[in-house]
Amino acid sequence: MTSKPLGKLIAIGGNEDKGTYPNPRTKKKYYLNFFELGILKRVILESGQEDPRIEVITTASMIPDEVARIYISSFTMLNCNNVNIMDIRTPEDARQPEYLERLRQADVVMMSGGNQSRLTEMFGGSEFLQILKQRYYEHPNFIIAGTSAGAMAMSKTMIKGGSVPDALMKGAVKMGTGLGLIDNVVIDSHFVKRGRFGRLIEAVALHPKLIGIGLGEDTGVLITEGNHLEAIGSNMVIIMDGHKLEHNNAAAAKKGEAISIESMLLHVLVKGNLYDVRQREFYPDLKLRQQAADSIRMTAGQDANASPVSTEAQ
Repeated sequence: MTSKPLGKLIAIGGNEDKGTYPNPRTKKKYYLNFFELGILKRVILESGQEDPRIEVITTASMIPDEVARIYISSFTMLNCNNVNIMDIRTPEDARQPEYLERLRQADVVMMSGGNQSRLTEMFGGSEFLQILKQRYYEHPNFIIAGTSAGAMAMSKTMIKGGSVPDALMKGAVKMGTGLGLIDNVVIDSHFVKRGRFGRLIEAVALHPKLIGIGLGEDTGVLITEGNHLEAIGSNMVIIMDGHKLEHNNAAAAKKGEAISIESMLLHVLVKGNLYDVRQREFYPDLKLRQQAADSIRMTAGQDANASPVSTEAQ
């Protein structure tokens, strides 16, 4: 594999009630109002194909048939007619040669919302995941998109769940291993409406070398080269950076104790804003990021061309 992925990730914050019910006995009817059509348009655009071959993975959902119908309908509204569903419900399903071959031929892979742990249970350590990663790293414009749970599962370190009211009390956030498509971030979804600020702060406090990404509804990030983030959609993206923490008792605190943190850095991105994960830099737009990159290259070139300073005594 190349050192930098040639493909792209699109992590979407999701919408309310997409794939799970809060209570299996509830009488309320849940409508999966798929209003991320603007983001889906961007998914298609980034693929470089007018009518890309799209494979939707409904594994995370408890209502996969309904979710499948909605995705097919949504992509059809965008004039995409080559949309298929991977109805993978067991690890054995993920090993089917038909699915592996379809994965090799896909232009876009879309992972639905639901329970992110189901994605890791079905695909962790599998040939399916190996092919997915290989295509992501080696094929330009190959798109892996995910909404809600499908976005959260992209990272190597994954939030499995956790109580929002108890966030910042040690142990309230449950962490696990994700699919490992990107290894220097941790992602949370439904971030604004469900008030998950404390949950992501605790996750970053526990793993301060990671960048926390909180995705609002109808909002996402386009990730290129496994590093450059662009905010897309109508809401906001919250970035939590713990690299400059001066005090952090997350490791020492006992389960149930409050976590205290000093100097957590926070950025709020809206549509068109950019963030460089490795450099931990925010840019209002692409032009300013390009200017910064040009400046870094120019400085590096000047340093390389500079005459060496003599170390002999004068």
